[in-house]
Amino acid sequence: MGIRDMVGGVTNIIPVENVLISVYHKEGLEDFVFDMIDINPNIRFISTGGTYRKIKEAFGDKYGDNLIEVAKYTGFPEMPGDLVKTLHPKIFAGLLGERNNPEHQEYLKKTLNGGVFIDMAVVNFYPFKSTVAKKGITFEEARGKIDIGGPAMVRAAAKNFPGCAAVCNPYDYKNVARFLRNNNGATDFDFRFQLFREAFRTTDRYDKDIVKYLGEPRAALKKARKEYGLAA
Repeated sequence: MGIRDMVGGVTNIIPVENVLISVYHKEGLEDFVFDMIDINPNIRFISTGGTYRKIKEAFGDKYGDNLIEVAKYTGFPEMPGDLVKTLHPKIFAGLLGERNNPEHQEYLKKTLNGGVFIDMAVVNFYPFKSTVAKKGITFEEARGKIDIGGPAMVRAAAKNFPGCAAVCNPYDYKNVARFLRNNNGATDFDFRFQLFREAFRTTDRYDKDIVKYLGEPRAALKKARKEYGLAA
């Protein structure tokens, strides 16, 4: 049981109108966003950093109203060092909010100054496993490839699968676009549940890769202290 029961009930059919999109691996991204616009010309992508630039470049002078950068949406610039982009209440309230809960509707609209419920989150992670598989990788290089915002967004969207679709694998893009095309641009409860299961399998594998890299605790600590110049 959660902290409390959901308020307002669950909507089966949810049109995909607001999409949070933040991906490290950009394979298939352009085709996917153009498919989504073809399905719903009024769709809006809320996007970050390199993903935003990639989509903007693909759009050219077209579809300006379909794309907004996260920093502009939240009203807060990214933290220097590319560390904090999406970890903001306006993003996570949109992912976790109960769309039929009047208090959540009010919170997004007024407290968060025009926030919206996010219908779909398209997110993948920094390549930790492939990074640490390379020879000579330092502890600091490995640590830097531990994604925080990505898994947090995926877990939030997946937890709230009654109201949000979590897409975390580029191989799913065609399947997602096909489903939306065949269902008037909307997801249904069953489809979101399938994505929910895949999302938590993905975050589970990601965390296990980090734990595996660390290995035996004392050896890992010794390596880290040595690299960061601390006494043994």
